[in-house]
Amino acid sequence: MISRYSRKEMTRIWTDENKFQKMLDIEILAVEAFSEQGLMDKEIVKVIRKKAAFDVNRIKEIEEKTHHDVVAFIKNVSENIGEEAKYIHFGLTSSDVLDTALSVMMTEAADILIKDTEEVMEELRKKALEYKNTPMIGRSHGVHAEPITFGLKMALFYKEMERNLARLRRARETVAVGKISGSVGTFANVDLFVEEYVCGKLGLKCAEVSSQVLQRDRHAEYLGAIAVTGATLEKLALEVRGLQKTEIGEVQEFFASGQTGSSSMPHKKNPIICERITGLARVLRGNATVAIEDIALWHERDISHSSVERIIIPDSTILLDYMLSKTKTLVEKLVVREDKMLENIAETKGLVYSQCLLLELIKAGATRMEAYDIVQSLALEASKENKEFKSCVEESSEVKKYLPAGKIEDCFKLKYHLRNIDDIFKRAGI
Repeated sequence: MISRYSRKEMTRIWTDENKFQKMLDIEILAVEAFSEQGLMDKEIVKVIRKKAAFDVNRIKEIEEKTHHDVVAFIKNVSENIGEEAKYIHFGLTSSDVLDTALSVMMTEAADILIKDTEEVMEELRKKALEYKNTPMIGRSHGVHAEPITFGLKMALFYKEMERNLARLRRARETVAVGKISGSVGTFANVDLFVEEYVCGKLGLKCAEVSSQVLQRDRHAEYLGAIAVTGATLEKLALEVRGLQKTEIGEVQEFFASGQTGSSSMPHKKNPIICERITGLARVLRGNATVAIEDIALWHERDISHSSVERIIIPDSTILLDYMLSKTKTLVEKLVVREDKMLENIAETKGLVYSQCLLLELIKAGATRMEAYDIVQSLALEASKENKEFKSCVEESSEVKKYLPAGKIEDCFKLKYHLRNIDDIFKRAGI
């Protein structure tokens, strides 16, 4: 499974300790940039780097009076540095530090999510190959359609997760941007070089144009990619839940020794992980919607987005990390009942082969509507009388006008429906 270390690391990213450390790194890098420009002696930088420190509890204590987290942070850092602290936050505004630090944290979180996604994809790839030729019934509208393979179903999820991987990588690139452009983005009190220096050291690009903040369409894209990935995990979980229904019984979520399904019904084995994934996906979609609401701010900025982001960004990354971990285990330990899949193909007594018969009648000279009417009438007869569809077809004088017995037999072969599976896998690169 995805390691507990990854989940601990994701949680660590969003701690106050890490946030203030990122902010301190940015402040020190800005001082370094000023010294590179000759605005201060390099010895001052050494003193600041040596003495610069913060205490989360002290920052909170100061914030009780200032009601401003960045001012409280600067005051606490200044207490530790002394006289040279006058160069801290020189020409900067709060969002220079906050937004750039947030970008670093979001890229760190994205790196974990990208790795998680790759691990889920690998489990899906393994299942796709293992059950590549395992027949099962395909369903449309929840009704038996035509045979597919379970491997093909897994291949479809693999390719969808591959697209999610690309979305997460694009979203990471979109938020890997910083700004050190001052109060309203004009660089009036800080040189462009400072932004270039700081962002370069942090592995970020510079925002080509900024206001007092980085623009929130970036953050909305990031949370959108997370929400879409969560929706795919929900789709997979919903499929497992559907196939685990008692009357279908083709797959089953792993049920551990000693696990309990119901407090009142001892026989129950419920798909609780799937249902958990389904529920959490709804939270991700809600957070993505809120992120879109954060795009529109008054003029050069307001802080209506700030309180929201303190919740939705950490929560969404932590939740998706958890969901990916659970999905990886779900797929890895999934119980697949090949016998039940074959049994279910036969459930409708051959009706699922109707299209092949339809096409053969057309090829033999019947019009499409004539062929359709013949096949539909026989299918309804077989269903009503609970007879084998093939028997009804073989007894039909209308079918015999067009098809010999051998051709009829060919219409009822499972391999007809699965003959292109290898080519599909090859095209999908699995």
